[in-house]
Amino acid sequence: MDTNTRPIRFYHHDRGEVVSIDGVAPTRTVLNWLREDAHCTGTKEGCNEGDCGACTVIVAELADSARSVGTASAEATIVGELSLRTVNACIQFLPTLDGKALLTVEDLQRIGGGSLHPAQQALVECHGSQCGFCTPGFAMSLAATYERHCEAGTRPTRQQIADDLSGNLCRCTGYRPIIDAGQRMFDLPLARLDTRPVVKALRTLQGTGLAYEGPDADGSARRSRYWAPKTLAEFAALREQRPQARLLAGSTDIGLWVNKMFRDVGDLLYIGDVAELKRIARHGDMLRIGAAAPLEDAWAALVAEVPALADMWLRFASLPVRNAGTMGGNIANGSPIGDSAPVLMSLGARVVLRRGTSQRSLPLEGFYLDYMKNALEAGEFVEALEVPLPAAGTEVRGYKLSKRFDCDISAVACGLAVTRDANDVVTAARFAFGGMAAVVKRAAAAEAAVLGRPWNQASVQAAMAALAADYRPLSDMRASAGYRLRSAQNLLQRFWLETRREAPLSIDQTSVWSVMQHVTHPRGAFGSAR
Repeated sequence: MDTNTRPIRFYHHDRGEVVSIDGVAPTRTVLNWLREDAHCTGTKEGCNEGDCGACTVIVAELADSARSVGTASAEATIVGELSLRTVNACIQFLPTLDGKALLTVEDLQRIGGGSLHPAQQALVECHGSQCGFCTPGFAMSLAATYERHCEAGTRPTRQQIADDLSGNLCRCTGYRPIIDAGQRMFDLPLARLDTRPVVKALRTLQGTGLAYEGPDADGSARRSRYWAPKTLAEFAALREQRPQARLLAGSTDIGLWVNKMFRDVGDLLYIGDVAELKRIARHGDMLRIGAAAPLEDAWAALVAEVPALADMWLRFASLPVRNAGTMGGNIANGSPIGDSAPVLMSLGARVVLRRGTSQRSLPLEGFYLDYMKNALEAGEFVEALEVPLPAAGTEVRGYKLSKRFDCDISAVACGLAVTRDANDVVTAARFAFGGMAAVVKRAAAAEAAVLGRPWNQASVQAAMAALAADYRPLSDMRASAGYRLRSAQNLLQRFWLETRREAPLSIDQTSVWSVMQHVTHPRGAFGSAR
């Protein structure tokens, strides 16, 4: 790519024009630019770490460049030629907007023709706001929901609205008025986003990748650099040439390093504009997920093939975090409580690594060496994840335990898979747990306890006992060691109860939704709520 630097350029809907920005640190957040530079103060700062949702904005791209090529279920809101995604402005770095469009709460009145947008008017009518601090974030999330369902000619269920609002955590008024507003907005006069000026502007911004240089965030004389190549070959070459540069995807983790730890993250190499790395495609009995595919798209594609994983998808962080973060980044990060790794490990996933033009692949369990240490070599990066799809006779489940049901960090997470023959004898087992050790890892002793034995209560109890040899969990603020071990054992028991040949428990017998009479079960027989 051309490494001559240039300003950051994006379409700011509130101004109705392309803005060109230079002279800011590459780690300046979208939120700080909005509030301090653009003086668009409707977007609020709450937690400043991507949890509360007060800073929710919509980022728009041309649909062709945003879509995860090859997947049958792209989860972004596609409106005409645009793809819309809600993200947290507080952890998005400003250069990542290059070539895209930014919509904030200031834009909603314009979309509404000078009046309140239907999402805003519905919040007023349903008394969905109290102090109002968090309301702009709710309005933006609801506006994205509104566009998606208006485009499709559908109306969301109450649970679908709740899922879309999983990243908006403030509940001063309680859940009901806000969900009521999400339904009420579809009864109000239609007010849709005019995509034509946005598309026209974005087409003028298409071209080469971004090379940007700005002042260091700490105010020193040092200059920080940022590269966002457009092709895989360019990205691989830059990574090989600059192994010291930090790889950036959705900044859902690195953003916290900057905001909360005040870390100097150095030069940044952004993966999010490489179209080839966004692709998700099925090849025979294997799903290939590009490292830059958003978590939302990756999980949607995975659940389309393995519907039993729907709960893990919808409970992975929040929708804005899943829109920004990537499954490749979640795996490369290597957190022992990352929710993707246990599930992918149970499916036998492999990590495709690349350096320059050379590739190699590893079983996912062989990628993690120690706490936050992996097998990546200098100049190497995760190119893709290759996930074998379950064969006939294989049952798969993913379970997550956390203090809060939605948008919370796991105390324990697991992916469990077992294959049985016609006589109900286990021919293969893959049990992987997160939150139980310094890395996500398989439960070798528990797997051995069931292998070659009938899939019955006795073999499962042997596996439950063997977990004590597989893991020595720690106690921390999320859970005690004893709770983690007992919970992991109980999840194995639940897995057997749901998959035993005689009288397996149905989803209504193991899900909270069966006792929530005011909502329709969103997942059906392990189906997707989307």
